[in-house]
Amino acid sequence: MLEATTPLVSIEAAENTEQRLAHRLPSVAIVGPGLVGATTAYALLMSGAAAEIVLIGRDRNRVDGEVKDLRDAALYSHPTRIVAGGFADCASANAIIVTVGASQQRDKISRLDDLKISAAMLKEVMTEIAAQQPKGVVVIASNPVDVLTYAAWKWSGLPAGRVIGSGTILDSSRFRRRLGERYGIATENVHAYVVGEHGDSQVPLLSSARIGGIPLEEFCQERYPSVCKETLRGIADSARNGGQDILRAKGATNYGISAALTRIATAILRDEQAVFTVSTVVPETMDLGQVSLSVLAVIGREGVHRVLPLRLSEEEDQALRRSAHILKGHISSLEFPS
Repeated sequence: MLEATTPLVSIEAAENTEQRLAHRLPSVAIVGPGLVGATTAYALLMSGAAAEIVLIGRDRNRVDGEVKDLRDAALYSHPTRIVAGGFADCASANAIIVTVGASQQRDKISRLDDLKISAAMLKEVMTEIAAQQPKGVVVIASNPVDVLTYAAWKWSGLPAGRVIGSGTILDSSRFRRRLGERYGIATENVHAYVVGEHGDSQVPLLSSARIGGIPLEEFCQERYPSVCKETLRGIADSARNGGQDILRAKGATNYGISAALTRIATAILRDEQAVFTVSTVVPETMDLGQVSLSVLAVIGREGVHRVLPLRLSEEEDQALRRSAHILKGHISSLEFPS
């Protein structure tokens, strides 16, 4: 992670930006190669999705060491150009993953705790990125991710669809996995989403969830009629608290979020039009106000291609509105250009 008081610097002279644009290398820049950033670079390398991975950070020795270590792994994974770079490299990157923020702590109660520290760091980074007039998509992984995704959009001046947050993509994965484990079903046959805040007010969409095409509540009622609601509530709570459980156990989370960021980057690089629960500025038609939170978004080369309508129960609709209200309160504490 990067400290707020130390500016990011170029570690190694970047290749000519125009030349790289002409070759159109599938390129990902990672700003802030701490634990999450470095693990994401490794996950990207193993995936083979990117032809080029650029690490950008303030600590020359750390970034150089990460690059050398990743290059050692390249022979046994995929041919990938791995370099230490600077903000100029953001101009030609297809995806720019930003992981700067306050360090994770075991005793942290909420992801909103370190908003001011992380916001100051992100504002500095987004100012530098915006100066490069990037053509790609900015992916925010800094917490609190929904508030900072909105802030990054405001500070960058980029179209809203090209600034997205990792949002609840990992929460949705945890939710699906826990449902599959509980009912003995492979995770890929469980279709369920978590929307809203990546945090305490997130909303698991039980009403639209499916297992093998069967509505989740119907599936549950047929097998466990007496404890269905209680069981589903417990599974949703477990998914919501999953990150904090890991944080208390090992002091940080990095594998799950890095895999999620790699999946988002791959969808951008390959223009997949894949549906993920990522954080984005919500459309006016949702009547939630000016806020970023996780919705069902179609992701491709230009970022959010469109937002899919949510089918919510009355309870879920109220919960999503509460989530938006909480996030708007925190957004209002930050300053943006008029």
